[in-house]
Amino acid sequence: MAHVAVSSPGAAVGDGLPAALERPDFQIVPRAGLPIVAVVLGLLIAGIAANKLWPLEFLHVVGGAAWTVIDLFLGFVLGPIIGRLSIPARVEFTTRLMPKMVLIMPTVVTVTLAAGWQLGTRLGTVQTSYHLHGWMVASYIVVGVMAVIALGLLEPANIAVLVEMKKPRPNPEVIERLMKRFIYTAGATGLMQVATFVIMTRLAAG
Repeated sequence: MAHVAVSSPGAAVGDGLPAALERPDFQIVPRAGLPIVAVVLGLLIAGIAANKLWPLEFLHVVGGAAWTVIDLFLGFVLGPIIGRLSIPARVEFTTRLMPKMVLIMPTVVTVTLAAGWQLGTRLGTVQTSYHLHGWMVASYIVVGVMAVIALGLLEPANIAVLVEMKKPRPNPEVIERLMKRFIYTAGATGLMQVATFVIMTRLAAG
């Protein structure tokens, strides 16, 4: 795999210039993943158009489960691990993980929300006459906040890390600050996912 040099301000060589750190070349948006995203979004459109119970439930449950697992895993498993890695290992890990997240998170969030709303419309649970309407409103609030965090904080931080890594002389302090923001917000949404478990199990119980 091709490698390019990343300058680390904290490690200087004899002439006072920053030492170079090798990093693998990468694409900010991995083109190989775009067909998969297109297929998933195509299935979402087909499911909404068909308006059948099983496809909508499948898309909503699978999307929600993936969203939950990603948030919890990033925030509480990978976060502490990344913090203990050496700089070269952290660079290698970041350039392999973060481009994939550029595609995964918007796709998962879109599938979960769109399929969930269509499912609620079909079942009538979005109507104010629904006897658990208060719980539904609570779910809208929690999921809405999580979506704003995912698309308004996580995704921009992710892209900003990759853009910084692409620079001829990336600033490790900027990368570390953005990575912390990414991991902490993923952990925060992971905790909020627990609230969705409570709400969804209450709704399922009727």
